[in-house]
Amino acid sequence: MNKITTKKQVNYSIPKVGTTVLTIDNHMVVIQIQIGKITIEDVLLDGGFGINIIIEQLRLRLGLPKLKLAPYNLKMVDQIIIKLVGLIKFLKIYVHDIPYITTFTVLHNNVIDSSYSMLLGKPWLRDAKVGHDWGSNTITIQGNGIIKKLLSLNVWEVK
Repeated sequence: MNKITTKKQVNYSIPKVGTTVLTIDNHMVVIQIQIGKITIEDVLLDGGFGINIIIEQLRLRLGLPKLKLAPYNLKMVDQIIIKLVGLIKFLKIYVHDIPYITTFTVLHNNVIDSSYSMLLGKPWLRDAKVGHDWGSNTITIQGNGIIKKLLSLNVWEVK
């Protein structure tokens, strides 16, 4: 089975403000998925996103189908409007052997400053009925009559 990964180790120096130390969440929820026979090892889960995202470069590497026209633009947190590359509708992905059909919004490669090239947001999180145990950083997913508990593939390290 082929594997695609864009994992990067991220080192942070933690700034001090007065006598309070600011901490950075190093428990991002990251899982692996399969598309066809290819495994993508570092897919970020983010309940703050109302869409699922894939970067154009990864879409091309995976040989995914022709894009549909996106009927909307994306407004970022800083209020910048991003023109989308397009949509991939009805894409079958597998998460720990559970199949899901979902839609991905395709972004240009330079839009998001991130080491992740794929993100699963609210649409997939709802479909998979994802539950997150913050203490153990595990998630529970459901689909096809199956329930599985997964440990996040945390790739962030704080030094």
